Amino acid sequence: MNENTGQQPPTVGLPAPPLSDADLFAHCLTDDGLTWLGSLLDSGRYEVRAPEHAALLCVAWLHRAGQNVAAGELVEELRPLASEVRFAPYPAEHAVPAPDAVHRLTVGEAAAALARRVPRPAVEAQREALTVWRPFEDELLAHWLRFEADPQAVTRAEGAALLARYRELAAAHTRCTEHLNPKSNTAVLLHGLQEAVAGRELPPGQAGPVRRAVASMVAGRGRPGSAEHTRLRREQARQAALPAHHDLAALVLRRLAPFAVDRGTTDVAALTGPVTAEEARRSGLPAGAEIPPPVRGPVEATLTAPLSVLLQTGAIPSAEVLGEVAAQLIAAHTAQSYADGALGRLVAAVYRAGRPHGYPLWWSREHHERIASLPWVRAVAPWGPDPSVAARAMLRMLAEVCVEAFPGTGLPNLLARALSGLVPLAGLPVPLHTEPFAHAYSTMAYPDLLPAARAAAELLSGTAYERYHGIDYAEVLRLADARDHQGFARLCAERAGRPGRSLAVDAAVIEQARILTTFNLATLVRYAGVRPRTGWDGAARAAFAAAVRRAATPAQSGYAWRQLLFHLSLCDADEQARALAWIDDRAARMPTRAAAGVAAPLAALHRATRHDRGSAGPDVFPAASGSTPAARRSPPSGTVDG
Repeated sequence: MNENTGQQPPTVGLPAPPLSDADLFAHCLTDDGLTWLGSLLDSGRYEVRAPEHAALLCVAWLHRAGQNVAAGELVEELRPLASEVRFAPYPAEHAVPAPDAVHRLTVGEAAAALARRVPRPAVEAQREALTVWRPFEDELLAHWLRFEADPQAVTRAEGAALLARYRELAAAHTRCTEHLNPKSNTAVLLHGLQEAVAGRELPPGQAGPVRRAVASMVAGRGRPGSAEHTRLRREQARQAALPAHHDLAALVLRRLAPFAVDRGTTDVAALTGPVTAEEARRSGLPAGAEIPPPVRGPVEATLTAPLSVLLQTGAIPSAEVLGEVAAQLIAAHTAQSYADGALGRLVAAVYRAGRPHGYPLWWSREHHERIASLPWVRAVAPWGPDPSVAARAMLRMLAEVCVEAFPGTGLPNLLARALSGLVPLAGLPVPLHTEPFAHAYSTMAYPDLLPAARAAAELLSGTAYERYHGIDYAEVLRLADARDHQGFARLCAERAGRPGRSLAVDAAVIEQARILTTFNLATLVRYAGVRPRTGWDGAARAAFAAAVRRAATPAQSGYAWRQLLFHLSLCDADEQARALAWIDDRAARMPTRAAAGVAAPLAALHRATRHDRGSAGPDVFPAASGSTPAARRSPPSGTVDG
């Protein structure tokens, strides 16, 4: 029985196992089998672990929609492989997620991360030091303090008992080895104690180190029994009593056990709450112990919710993570466009299951790289959105989310790679390019870069972006017209001030390629109609905030500054003036040192935008067509140079 719903999995209508793939295929085409598949469609309580597991569900949907001819054609297309491939779903204890619900990690992935939590030697050694060796050291120190106060009050039997206790502890507790260091205070006092127990008076060469060890220990921790010492030991005992992360990870792993491993979760709080009284009784962990962030993290990443919720809660903290879930988002966006809810949920499950395995026929990489080309998805496509319209909408939606949520980052490589598969379907004339930009052993840029550079030149020519970065867009267009891939790579190297360096591996040269192409943003704005809901002035303000963020690295600041120029260049005159006024006000309120660091690039920003605001002054960036590569490098200050 499902611990989450209290319901039995829907297996009614299936013959008794075991069933071969061929037998299961044949049964699903009977009246009982189609009824069973129909019940799964209605309840959503099925698992599509691989895309092919949805095939017979598509047959059932077509059958009950009255599309018997289409259903029959799909069955005949599947039949030759019915003995080799499972085309039926797996019954599940709870429904598949809604089409618009996405997650960063599955329960199985989170469980694997928790299972890798093992005892850390350094942490366990520290715990042993606090619970075993510090109390023993206190006993040893107290013994020598009594000896210093009155040597006659300390018996040799007491010393012998301390030595015996030390030997027992050393044999049983081997993680902490500080006491084995002959120069440590503990070792000095133990050596002196051995002499005293043997009845030998300590020679001056040994008595001195003992006195210094006692004084050092008292200075560091206080006299045993004093208020200072008691507070220290109480705090150390509290720290030592905290449960180990691997023990708490094992507890959370048990909480995850009832959930399907290929899905996310909807109630993260219940999985990451404090240790309950019942769990404490079973595990020995203290009741009420909090689950620490390193253990909560993988579980929180399983939250299944609409994208807006994941962004608000921080479950998607960066554009790179957005790229990780892009495939799910594409599935969700596609499935939401289906008129029938059950069909939309099924198509979303197909996309979530990932790409098909290397089976023959329609699984060939050359002809069917996208899930949309699978026969069962293709068979129900007439009841879904127009592929070209849907692909263009998905491109626009994901790019706008990236700009709005992470305006200082730009399009990350992972997201660009995910979106590139939509470009042919959307009918965009320019492909999206991804890194690397060139072959490691070639002096030529990859072909995709020149169309992107052309799109950027056509969009940004005459704007602040061109003037600030000192770009000769006429030269870029000439290279694009001539399809001069080698010349483009050479231009990037010259702009970076690193002639002869490779576009494949040199970071400065690669950054110049990003600047010249805007790393796909110009393509998406020009051909997919991308525009953030906050407007380009809102994106510019947010990019500036990202560039001057205290925790930002120099590289992050450089990327954010590049995005600021892009966003600002797409503003009209009024929007640009408002954004610059906001930026000036924000800069004026920055700490002195931070304001000084951004002063030079901010002044260059104003010079670059002065022409856009109608200034009749001379061109303030004559270096745009200058002859020296160094004159064309950007940004002008190392403070925000990426």
